[in-house]
Amino acid sequence: MTRRPQPRRITLGGREAVALTLQEYERLLASRRQIGGQSARVRVLGRQVKQAEQLLQELETLAAVPDEGCGRGGEGRSPCMAPRTTAGTTADDASTGTGTDCLRCAIAALVRRHRDAEP
Repeated sequence: MTRRPQPRRITLGGREAVALTLQEYERLLASRRQIGGQSARVRVLGRQVKQAEQLLQELETLAAVPDEGCGRGGEGRSPCMAPRTTAGTTADDASTGTGTDCLRCAIAALVRRHRDAEP
């Protein structure tokens, strides 16, 4: 591990200042540019996370609204009564009525599963 360089302190016109070599000053500027770029990336990622969370909330709201062919509509309601095909469903899906044949129920289940999962 390298030791952190100690700044050379000088006094100019009665004010304390730090003297840097040209190489140290260029490294300082490069570090500031890197930090600025990382800060911008973090802001963009934060915005994307907020947009994704808003999308998930809107999907969850849409999936929770019951429609004609589906009696599920949300937590605590009766199982999905949408017509099913055997393709893509498992024995568990058929017994619980939560197969992916009803897109609304599948989306609602997916959103709940990911919301309930703790990172």
